[in-house]
Amino acid sequence: MEYVEIARAETERGELVLRERRENGAPSVLELRANGVFVMDTLETSTEQALADAALDLVPEPRDVLVGGLGLGYTMHKVLSDQRVQRCSVVEIEPALVEWMRDGTVPHGPAMLADERANPVVADIAAAVSEAAEESYDLVLLDVDNGPGHLVHEHNAELYRTPFLTEVRRMLRPGGVVAIWSAEASPELEATMQEVFGNAETTGYDVALQERDEKYWLHVARVGAVASAE
Repeated sequence: MEYVEIARAETERGELVLRERRENGAPSVLELRANGVFVMDTLETSTEQALADAALDLVPEPRDVLVGGLGLGYTMHKVLSDQRVQRCSVVEIEPALVEWMRDGTVPHGPAMLADERANPVVADIAAAVSEAAEESYDLVLLDVDNGPGHLVHEHNAELYRTPFLTEVRRMLRPGGVVAIWSAEASPELEATMQEVFGNAETTGYDVALQERDEKYWLHVARVGAVASAE
């Protein structure tokens, strides 16, 4: 296995690294790491897409979508593949990651951001949500960290608690959906979403990650109705 560093950024939150993984003549894979912790790669993207699908399937008219966390763009891309979507705002706290997507450091980035419905915003997701108008979004998709039990940045713990989720509920229209990606199931998060929204459901997804079998999770709730991720 060979690793080649493509780009690196030092921020107030630590180190962000984009590297290329090569093995036995196979096509190279881009890998994103934050403070030495694996975030995602371009080989296994099914859970990023499942995050979008789980929510899109629950909303008849998902016109306005907010994605928390750009990553390598796959959740945003899946959202924009739905022609019902008129606007997809993507909030990313790391300006370097947005720049790597824009300038082609991430090769597929420019094509993804070329969609006129894509609206990348460099900001903290908590601030962006607090500043959003009431009932301004149909979907909120959160993939900001690895879930409440595997935080890369400790301050992100607030994103899984009642005050922030109450703000998310405020900015969702009636029937709107929030879906939160997590590296493991979190009964505490499910209970908090149940408290805030009156409903919550946790669904697991099996994935193969670098020759390891893993299970990732989506926590889903909907404004004004019982959520179902099926």
